[in-house]
Amino acid sequence: MSTADPTLQRISTGVPGLDQILDGGLFGGAVYIVRGSPGAGKTILANQVCFHHVGHGGRALFVTLLAESHARMLQHMAGMSFYNAEAIPGSLYYVSAFRTLEDEGLKGLMDLLRREIRSHRASLLVLDGLLAVEETSASDREFRKFIHELQAHAALADCTVLLLTNGSRSEYHPEHTMVDGLITLDDVAYGKRRQRELEIKKFRGSASLRGRHPFRIGTAGIVLFPRVEAFLPSATARAPAARVSTGVPDLDAMMAGGPLRATSTLLLGASGAGKTTLGTSFLSCCSAEEPGLHFGFFETPERLVANAAAIGVELQQSIDAGHLHIVWRPPTEQILDDLGNALLDAVRRHGVKRLFIDSLGGFISAADARDRLPAFFAALTDELRVLGVTTLLAVETPNLVSPEVHMPIAGVSALAENMVLLRFAEYGARLYRLISVLKVRGGGFDPRLREFEISAAGVKLQAGFKGAEDMLFGYGRPAPEAPQDDRSATARHDVLPPERG
Repeated sequence: MSTADPTLQRISTGVPGLDQILDGGLFGGAVYIVRGSPGAGKTILANQVCFHHVGHGGRALFVTLLAESHARMLQHMAGMSFYNAEAIPGSLYYVSAFRTLEDEGLKGLMDLLRREIRSHRASLLVLDGLLAVEETSASDREFRKFIHELQAHAALADCTVLLLTNGSRSEYHPEHTMVDGLITLDDVAYGKRRQRELEIKKFRGSASLRGRHPFRIGTAGIVLFPRVEAFLPSATARAPAARVSTGVPDLDAMMAGGPLRATSTLLLGASGAGKTTLGTSFLSCCSAEEPGLHFGFFETPERLVANAAAIGVELQQSIDAGHLHIVWRPPTEQILDDLGNALLDAVRRHGVKRLFIDSLGGFISAADARDRLPAFFAALTDELRVLGVTTLLAVETPNLVSPEVHMPIAGVSALAENMVLLRFAEYGARLYRLISVLKVRGGGFDPRLREFEISAAGVKLQAGFKGAEDMLFGYGRPAPEAPQDDRSATARHDVLPPERG
């Protein structure tokens, strides 16, 4: 919810995600510093804002204090979708003030800015090279005076100003206390990969989304991805009433009819245990009333459909009918908040009610910090509940056969109402797939440990194991025979193998 004064005019930046972070955009007549190291994206950001501004009826002035020619800078911008050569020099005008600053100092630069703003009727000014102004100033007092005069003229002309700078010669920045906002751009290292991030460190007149927000630079220019846990509101979903089929009738019976609508279910299991099979069975129940989405990382849409068909699960017809949608994001140097925003965008766009995420590992590998993940998933699953989405989330456990179940991150199990465990176990020189329900919020469940098989006919659950114990440890063994009384002491009963059918 905006906290800004409604009488203050907003200026849209046109940078995807930035207006959301700024709670609506920049303010008209305000002065902002955009600070960052070389290559962080300051010049691209400023040009993107300028082209958007003039494209919506405004007029912009881009003043450089650098030795780089405008022709070279615009060559770098020409390949980006926001670039429009027809806007230059009519509504977007580029001026080099490098020589003026060198020859006439700060007074000459200020006179030039006033003259150019007035002659071009600019409502947006970019001054690229504030560091050069600082270095030319004889003292901090003279530098502050320049900023103050520029603020006064910007307010009088109702011209929003962006001051681009690489930084300062010291850690003391007197100009930061004077301007209306401070935006920083960084290129941060996470192990061997790097991620560009933007942070609003100061923003007068309005709330803004705190903290660092990742962004990408591509052919569309800068695209920002607001942190999911920062922008999603805390909301309470209505208590679910109906149950939703998993697509496997025997599993529905174990869960007292299936998971409740608008809840999340974790499918825990090692690689090959059957998580994707159960997820695609769940999506096979999609319809016009219950559109579905597969959000995956490890199988292309073609492979997913083909593998599902091999076990009797038909997905292509639902895709052709528009009832099922597939979003595939290969697990290579993704941005966590890009994934979260893309998932929610697809859910809202298609009105999704059935969602299978395959798997948590794709989000984990994209995380810039592991300690973010519990809050990230808490915000994401809460929003999905509010949207009425029933979610199955595959979670790969690292151990194939073991008496312990290792979660990839702490705290995830608390975010889901239901948990289903898939395991392998050896018994009688054979490997079995086992399934058990660990938790079903809002009702009872069948606690039996059951074998299940995957074949061309789909998923079929067998009866529970009789006469065996320690199956969950991965290495089952026959249970000891019960003590016999005198009447049956002579009767010998063999331990039964696992029940089938």
